[in-house]
Amino acid sequence: MNTIPKKISAQLEQNPIDWQSVLEDTIRHFDCSTGTLHFLKPDTSILELKAQKGIPDFLIPKVSAIPIGKGMAGIAAERMKPVEMCNLQTDESGVARPAAKETKVEGSLAAPLIHEEKLYGTIGIAKPVPYDFTEEEIASLMQIGDAICQKIN
Repeated sequence: MNTIPKKISAQLEQNPIDWQSVLEDTIRHFDCSTGTLHFLKPDTSILELKAQKGIPDFLIPKVSAIPIGKGMAGIAAERMKPVEMCNLQTDESGVARPAAKETKVEGSLAAPLIHEEKLYGTIGIAKPVPYDFTEEEIASLMQIGDAICQKIN
């Protein structure tokens, strides 16, 4: 089984937790350029942006509040399973929202933040090139997500 990278574990032990640093360390760990961290707003079906890197300023309003079921993050939350795309730019499945293509990323992975079968939010990472994330990478991001969940409360 994978272990969470030491730097991310150390970030999660801080009080208060710097969520931007947690996200940036996660992005670096996977050799990505872009990422988002959304937490589920209590008693709603809205994912609220907690941290981001590499999202163009004009897209921030569109990613600040994402309904469950919309876009990669929303679908990962709805399915409670990771959603991956080798190339977001050429995707025609409808999973990626049209504005997502404005990020200029290609290989993308959105994972739900789940602990004990409860949804806490989502984490997304992306590369500027086409890329298929491995099963090990997906499992590792899910494990990081579980560790984040345990610190959200």
